[in-house]
Amino acid sequence: MMLKHINYFLNEISNTKNLDFKTIKAYKSDLLGLNNFLLQNNINKLESKHIVIYISYLKDKKKLKESSLRRKLISFKLFFHYLYMNKFIKKNYMNEIHFKFKKEHRLPKTLNVNNIKNLLIYLANYLKNEHSDFKKRCIIRDFAIIDILISTGIRIGELALIKMEDINLDEKTILIHGKGKKERLLYFSSDETIKHIKKWIKIRDKCSIKTDNLFINRYGNSLSIHSIEAIYEKYRKLANLPKSTPHYLRHTFATNLLNNGADIRSVQELLGHSSIATTEIYTEVSTSRKQEVLMKFNYRNRL
Repeated sequence: MMLKHINYFLNEISNTKNLDFKTIKAYKSDLLGLNNFLLQNNINKLESKHIVIYISYLKDKKKLKESSLRRKLISFKLFFHYLYMNKFIKKNYMNEIHFKFKKEHRLPKTLNVNNIKNLLIYLANYLKNEHSDFKKRCIIRDFAIIDILISTGIRIGELALIKMEDINLDEKTILIHGKGKKERLLYFSSDETIKHIKKWIKIRDKCSIKTDNLFINRYGNSLSIHSIEAIYEKYRKLANLPKSTPHYLRHTFATNLLNNGADIRSVQELLGHSSIATTEIYTEVSTSRKQEVLMKFNYRNRL
């Protein structure tokens, strides 16, 4: 019975709310997890205490992080609000529950500028020394992918969604389809990045293409997020970079903008953050910028 309501709920929010596919998928996972827990424990009549028992189970037995637990509670609140508003339940159980979690404070992980330089140098040399035409095409594509991530700080999910029509190399702009279906226009400030994209497009035009996406695999289909992660991991290892993910490039991009004097509002817009609070975490790792400000403006220096 509950499974039917879950499907109805997911269908409704898919059609009425501005949510991306990953968010809908997360809600589905959260609700199916709750449903399976109830079935496994033969709970037919759901009460608020069962939600508490389930969250405690996830925290104590499954060792879920508090950020994950908070997200699941958001899923449950939306779902039970839907059930209550549609009169499938007589009262909203979630209104009876109040959890308190410590707010996690995790600093974004970055690479240093020398790491980025070494990665770009390695890619250039790798391309120069490769003799296989097929491998050269792959390296040119991969070079463009990594350079865009470095130059714009976009998410790999956003990179995977880039269409040919989104990119204007004459004006050096690219339209990014961000979280919550929000769009933002970014500018390529590096001529090297433009050069790498042009080289890839020239090769792409000669491929057997089955999609309008900018980046494709060997079969002409759009490149997946997992493929982009694998590409980064391959060159990270070859270039002997510290253990990291493509998201480190986004963190590095933001941190260096702040280090070099960019204002936080501009960085917020470039990253596509809906809240400036999300962007403010990067100020915590902008130590060189803090040092510069203190060396220049701290009154104690002149006493």
